[in-house]
Amino acid sequence: MSNVELILEERAADIGNFMVGRLLPFRQKRSVGPFTFIDHMGPANMSKDQNLDVAPHPHIGLSTLTYLFEGSMQHKDSLGSDIEIKPGAVNWMTAGKGVVHSERTPDYLRNTEKSLHGLQIWVALPKHLEKSEPSFSHIPEEDIPSWEEDGAKFKLIAGKAFDKESPVPVHSELYFIEIKTDKKQQINIGKDLYGESALYILEGGISADGHSYEPKHILIAKDSTLCSFEMEANTTVYIFGGEPFEEERFIFWNFVNSDKTVIEQAKKDWEEQNLDAFPKVVGDEEEYVPLPRPRRM
Repeated sequence: MSNVELILEERAADIGNFMVGRLLPFRQKRSVGPFTFIDHMGPANMSKDQNLDVAPHPHIGLSTLTYLFEGSMQHKDSLGSDIEIKPGAVNWMTAGKGVVHSERTPDYLRNTEKSLHGLQIWVALPKHLEKSEPSFSHIPEEDIPSWEEDGAKFKLIAGKAFDKESPVPVHSELYFIEIKTDKKQQINIGKDLYGESALYILEGGISADGHSYEPKHILIAKDSTLCSFEMEANTTVYIFGGEPFEEERFIFWNFVNSDKTVIEQAKKDWEEQNLDAFPKVVGDEEEYVPLPRPRRM
């Protein structure tokens, strides 16, 4: 594929009883547009005795986007938000100067067999918003723009593209797009994209310029305006990108910022459980994820 700068394969990691595939960042590519981190969660089938329990943990300098394909998660945060997210809806949390949240299996599912599958995404904030007040938005599935073109099904989950705009309250020029096909289909969307662009194959496969690509591959485009490829039948892809920031973004654990000293202060505040910087999660105050220790060489 002549327009592919990098072909990267999803890297698997265990988080508790969960398998998570890391899509971003990579050593070769730390971000795509304002997107700095993407995890592919699952698919995981959990027994009656298994549940998702990500205890309260902090974020700064970014927005998180949670999008599920299967299952359900209960989001609680230090703003007082307490909401269940289901497939097709979007949880959008802007950390700004600091927010704390937890993600757990909802109470009514904890003693049942269940599944969980989805994407968790971090979007860096523009420099002038890195210390803004935190906020949270939940956008139901029916409010996400969706349409069909020549048999292909599109969703604009976040951002602007195709002369459309998602209601997700993003803070910079970006797009996060879902495309599904039931039959083999040629896709030509370069004229609708801008900035940097990447494509993740969830299921099925795509081909372009005599090359074929399989699930769990992420393709980084050299030029988003030349985005053209053929999707196989029963394929789902996600395209994300947008205008990159001028300043470099530094990442430590759940902290993203253009200033390393801000990250160092956040580390100190979390380790000391400074409630002025990181208030408790409302309704989930009993535990928290400790600051990770540097690895010993």
